[in-house]
Amino acid sequence: MNAYTLMPLGQTALQITFGDTIDIAINRCVHAAWLALHRAALPGVANLVPAYATLTVLLDPLAVLRGTVLLPELEKQVRLTLTELDIRDFNPRRIELSVRYNGPDLAHVCAHTGLTEAEVIRLHSEGIYDVYFLGFSPGFAYLGGLAPELATPRLEMPRVMVPAGSVAIGGAQTAVYPQATPGGWNLIGHCPEILFDPKSEEPCRLQPGDQVVFVPVGASC
Repeated sequence: MNAYTLMPLGQTALQITFGDTIDIAINRCVHAAWLALHRAALPGVANLVPAYATLTVLLDPLAVLRGTVLLPELEKQVRLTLTELDIRDFNPRRIELSVRYNGPDLAHVCAHTGLTEAEVIRLHSEGIYDVYFLGFSPGFAYLGGLAPELATPRLEMPRVMVPAGSVAIGGAQTAVYPQATPGGWNLIGHCPEILFDPKSEEPCRLQPGDQVVFVPVGASC
């Protein structure tokens, strides 16, 4: 496992940092640590929040206020848990999402990359994408693993509204907008599947650490 640093965030959180870059090896350490701490079920831990290179351990504020959870003691327990961490314990789910590659910015991506539409579709659908973390809006998964040839800068002027299900490229990452929101990524296709349902037992279809494969459908393939 990569080296890490552990820093308190006030009195009710600890941040575990594994690096300072967007890197899949670092991110897998984050998710392996998430799994280990989730299994450990340490007293007073209310939530575990993974990001690109960090894992934030959120404590129950009432337990801290009552003195039933002490931050220094919890830090020792976290370090002990991470000592036994094995990154091979984390096995990501693989989820297939269907995509019709008919987005309004597909031609722009082709012009920027010098690739044909068929080449963009082939490269994008051949990838295996890792969900680094969720952010921006509920269920929005930042996906790493985009072929370098497809990297395209975000739009200079973001759209006021991007339709739910839009498959997009933003810089060196790709994503699917789970709901209609403003956005500045390049829209290359549409996924008809529901990725965020607040009424569901698991509202977010994609979870940090998952792997995503896009399957072309319709005339676009």
